[in-house]
Amino acid sequence: MLRFLLPPMKIRLLLPVFALLLSVLRAADDPAPPAPAPIDGFTYVKTLGRISEYTLDANGLQVLLMPDHSAPVLTFLVTYHVGSRNEVTGTTGATHLLEHLMFKGSLNYERSRGTGYDQILEPLGAGYNATTWLDRTDYFATIASDHLPEVIQLEADRMRNLSLRETDRRPEMFVVRNEFERGENSPGNALEKEIFAAAFMAQPYHHPTIGWRSDIEAVSIAKLREFYDTFYWPNNATVSVIGDITPTVALELVKKSYGAIPRSPKPIPQIYTEEPEQTYPRRVGLRRAGQLGVVEIAHKMPAATDPDYPALSVLGSILGDGKNSRLYKALTDKGLSTGASTGPNFNHDPTLFFTFIPLAPGVKHEDAEKAALAEIERLKKDGVTDHEVATATAMMLAGSAFQRDGTSAVASNLNECIACGDWQLYYTVDDAVKKVTAADVQRVAQHYLVEDQSTTGWFVPVLPSDTKP
Repeated sequence: MLRFLLPPMKIRLLLPVFALLLSVLRAADDPAPPAPAPIDGFTYVKTLGRISEYTLDANGLQVLLMPDHSAPVLTFLVTYHVGSRNEVTGTTGATHLLEHLMFKGSLNYERSRGTGYDQILEPLGAGYNATTWLDRTDYFATIASDHLPEVIQLEADRMRNLSLRETDRRPEMFVVRNEFERGENSPGNALEKEIFAAAFMAQPYHHPTIGWRSDIEAVSIAKLREFYDTFYWPNNATVSVIGDITPTVALELVKKSYGAIPRSPKPIPQIYTEEPEQTYPRRVGLRRAGQLGVVEIAHKMPAATDPDYPALSVLGSILGDGKNSRLYKALTDKGLSTGASTGPNFNHDPTLFFTFIPLAPGVKHEDAEKAALAEIERLKKDGVTDHEVATATAMMLAGSAFQRDGTSAVASNLNECIACGDWQLYYTVDDAVKKVTAADVQRVAQHYLVEDQSTTGWFVPVLPSDTKP
């Protein structure tokens, strides 16, 4: 889900500056450069904006290059097209646990020999990490541009040469289980997990990315090896190089380290399970230790590549982004909530549009929910104004510009577009947002924000005084 980095009021004050910034950025991106000269071992696919796509002929690895010479740094990103959507009962959380184990050693990089991942990169001043989500796992490093060869060699080695030892799995299991428990102690996180599990019965978004506790604790190293050997191949990955690069040099380095890795011996398994039609509203609840209640409403919506996604994004901004949003005025200004946020998830498959309402002290769940639904129905009936659409669009484009400041920020945004199945969303979503009309917003609200397509969750806090000794 896309989030702004500045409070909405500050964004509105800076909109003229952002408008100028965006015009400069667009001027740099719009001219389509001519197709580059052929590079041995690669097939050139396309260029959009400043990003060019290639395929490594030897194994199908997708490569994206985005030159930016504003600073002598780059970000090297590897996106594996595997996330919790690829897991089944017994291996839930496998992608995330493998993310941890990917830092524990491979054939040519072992901590015991002084060549661990951190031992190589930290002396070079690199910032690096990895994340797992529903549709993908990514590994990235931001580093001085002259150290690109070291990063590529490390990533290529662990693509197929991971050690995967039981002596590493067990301690990392405890680390992941601690992450799981921290999530359970967060009302918002715990409630969202319950909502996903209820909203999706068949489609694998049902499973939390971190996995179910019993799978985290019991999955064997053999199962993890099987999962790794199924999905971690060049033809199931995208390499992105963003920053101070010479494209021909970057491609030669990629070919040198990745070119000898074969394609997967079997086709990568594809997800074909579709969620059955929902015909009645669903409800879940949590009663746990806490201070304030939460109401969260999720409506079924299409994938990020759907033409309706931009209008749903504008709808989310109008409904619940900032103090001038519809729900803030209907709930927070009236003392029913401490805030409100709404918006669409950005996913590969049909997903959820969330309305999140943390309750003010003493407010009943049913009162806040009733007020929120009434405001949503009012919007569906009466529509929105052109001014609301223009303000929301300007805020979203400004937030998008802020979230692309620096190579690592670009990589983070590009990564999510890759995960959704089309890296071109990095450009096309913003372009489509600028074309959204008030009629579009009302139409998608009427089509998707319907009761029979909703799953509502309540977090009911249990105060210490409510518990018996």
